[in-house]
Amino acid sequence: QVQLVESGGGSAQAGGSLKLSCAASGPIFGSCGMAWYRQAAGTERELVSSIRNDGYTTSYADSVKGRFTISRDKAKSTLYLQMNSLKTEDTAVYYCAALFFRFNSDVGTAYCTQTRDNYWGQGTQVTVSQ
Repeated sequence: QVQLVESGGGSAQAGGSLKLSCAASGPIFGSCGMAWYRQAAGTERELVSSIRNDGYTTSYADSVKGRFTISRDKAKSTLYLQMNSLKTEDTAVYYCAALFFRFNSDVGTAYCTQTRDNYWGQGTQVTVSQ
């Protein structure tokens, strides 16, 4: 089974930068992309950013647009999240996850948004202080 391992978390001051990495132990067959999620204490897990397998199609939560950049290195099977201009509200545990197609029968379209329990990393803590 493929494992996802995050690294790069830690502490930073507001306005600073961190770069997260997520290394996959092998190819994830059937996946259409990868994503970063985060979960702050006492809150629901939220989608931060995603990237399709083409390496170009990306999406960001409004709260991180213009500050975070997602990228991937296929040759290294590694996903990245460059986080700049960090804010205290970015403090959370960050997780990477593989994405799969979810078919919406109402519109007859498949969306690259489905996660599966077996394809999550263990998480890495990011703490931003003033």
